[in-house]
Amino acid sequence: MKKYFGSILISFLLCNSVNAQGLLDEKAPLFTRQDTLRGSITKERAWWDVKRYHLDIKVNLKDSTITGSNTIKYQVVQEYNSMQIDLQTPMNIYKVTQNGKNLEFKREGNAFFIALKEPQVKGSIKELTVFYGGKPKVAVNPPWDGGITWKKDKNGNPFIASSCQGLGASVWWPNKDHMYDEVDNMLISVNVPANLTNVSNGRLQSVKTLKDGTKTYNWFVANPINNYGVNINIGDYVTFSEKFKGEKGNLDCTYFVLRDNLAKAKKQFQDVPKMLKAFEHWFGPYPFYEDSYKLVEAPYLGMEHQSSVTYGNGYQNGYRGRDLSGTGWGLKFDFIIIHESGHEWFANNITYKDIADMWIHESFTNYSESLFLEYYYGKEAGYTYVRGLRNIIENDKPIIGKYDVNNEGSGDMYPKGANMLHTIRQLVNNDEKWRGILRGLNSTFYHQTVTTKQIEDYLSKQAGIDLSMVFNQYLRDTRIPKLEYTVKNNQLAYRWTNSVTGFNMPVKVTLNGKEELLHPETEWKTIPLTSDNLKVVVDPNFYVTN
Repeated sequence: MKKYFGSILISFLLCNSVNAQGLLDEKAPLFTRQDTLRGSITKERAWWDVKRYHLDIKVNLKDSTITGSNTIKYQVVQEYNSMQIDLQTPMNIYKVTQNGKNLEFKREGNAFFIALKEPQVKGSIKELTVFYGGKPKVAVNPPWDGGITWKKDKNGNPFIASSCQGLGASVWWPNKDHMYDEVDNMLISVNVPANLTNVSNGRLQSVKTLKDGTKTYNWFVANPINNYGVNINIGDYVTFSEKFKGEKGNLDCTYFVLRDNLAKAKKQFQDVPKMLKAFEHWFGPYPFYEDSYKLVEAPYLGMEHQSSVTYGNGYQNGYRGRDLSGTGWGLKFDFIIIHESGHEWFANNITYKDIADMWIHESFTNYSESLFLEYYYGKEAGYTYVRGLRNIIENDKPIIGKYDVNNEGSGDMYPKGANMLHTIRQLVNNDEKWRGILRGLNSTFYHQTVTTKQIEDYLSKQAGIDLSMVFNQYLRDTRIPKLEYTVKNNQLAYRWTNSVTGFNMPVKVTLNGKEELLHPETEWKTIPLTSDNLKVVVDPNFYVTN
C-alpha cells in the first residue's frame, strides 16, 4: 500500500510543478505517459542509431489517405531487442519485417514497440521495413497546429502539404520521432497523380511513370535531417531556377510555385539571393550545398523544411503584409523568405535535442531578421527593428520549456530571445568578434543536435564573459531587469531589481553625456560624482528597464 501511494504521489508531482515557496502550481501543464514516450529518450530508442530512411508512400487524393512503408537502416549502439517506432493515431502500422520475417509488435498510444527476433549485436548495421497507412490528422492551423493540408488552388487542382513541428513527423509517417537522433541521409519516394508534382527535400533523383499512369518522385537528402524538416508538397507546380555564387561555390536555387503565380514569384523571390548573401556573411556558408536550396509555395504561411523551405506569404513584404516591429523596417523584406530560410542555419544545421530548447531555433532566427536589415540598410536599421519587436513580448512564462515531455516554452522565444542576443552583442562590444561568434556556432555545431547548455557555454567562452546570469534572467525567468538608481551626496547608487538572484549584467549608460559601463549587481553599488545634478540614460539596446 505504501509503495502504491508513493507511485501515485510521484506521478502527481511529475504532472504538476512546485513553485519556489514549495507550493503546488496549479497552472502548470499536466503531462502523461504519452508525453514521456514522445519527448524522452526511452530505452527502446537509446540502443539504436538511425542511419537511413527510405520513405516510400502513395498519397491518395480520393480518400485523403497515405499508404506505404519506411525502410529503416540503423546501427546497434547496445544490445537490446525492443524498438520504439512512433506513428500517431489514426494512422496505423500493419506489418513490420526484418530479413523477410514478420515481427511482432504492440501499440501503446502513438508508440509501437517492435520485438526483434535476430540478435542485435553491438556495432552491427541492421535494416527493417515498417508498412503503414491511414488518414493522417488534417492540419487545423498550419504550421502551428499541423498535419496534412488538403486544399485546391484557384484552378481546382489539388494543393497538398505537410507541416508538423512540435506535433511530430509521426503524424504522417513512422519514424524515431525524437530530435536527438537525426537520420544521416534519406530517400523520399512519393507517388502522386500524373498531372501533379511532388516536391520534397534534397535533390530530385528521378521521376518514374507507373503502369497506372501515376508518377513517383524520388528525392534524396545527402545531409542529416531532423524529422519535422521532412516534407511533401503536391500541386500543379511550375519551376524556375538560378545559381547563387556563395562561399562554397555555386548553390543551386530552385523555386516551385503554382502556375498562376510565376510572374509574381520571379519578382518576390529576388529576396532569396539577397538573404543568402547576408546570412553567409553573418553565419557562414549555407549548410546544405549538396542538397541545394528550394523555395516551395505551400497552402499555409510557411515552414523551415530543410532544403525545401515552404512559402505562403502572398507575395508581399512583411508578415502577411504587416511589420511586426512597428518601425517600418519590417516592410523592407518578405518575412517568410528571410525568417524561414534563416532556419537553415538555426534549426536545420544546429538543431535542438529537446523541443524545450526551441529558443535555439527561434531566438537566433528572429534575430537574423535584424541582421539582414543591418547588412543592407545599416546598423541603426537592424537595431531599430529588433528593439521594435519588444512591443510583442508578453513575458507570460519562461522561454525554456519542460524537458523530456515534448513541451516548448513561451512564444517570447522569438522577440525576447532576439533581444537577449542583441543585448549580448552590446556586452561583446565588438562587431567582428560578434560575427565570428555567430559563424563559429555554425561551424562548431555543424549538422549537430545540441542542448541549451552547449550554446550557453559556447557563447560565454567565445565572448570571454560569464553570461550565465544573463541566460538565467532572459531564458528562465519572466521579469525584465530594472536598473534602480539614486543620486545623493555626490554619489550615484545603483543596483538591479526585478531580477534573478545574483544577476550581474553590465550595462551601458550615459551620465551627463558621457558613456560609461556600469557593473550593477542585486546589492547597491556606488560611484562618486562631482555633483548631484545628473542625467542617467540607459543604452536602449540593452533589454532592461529603469
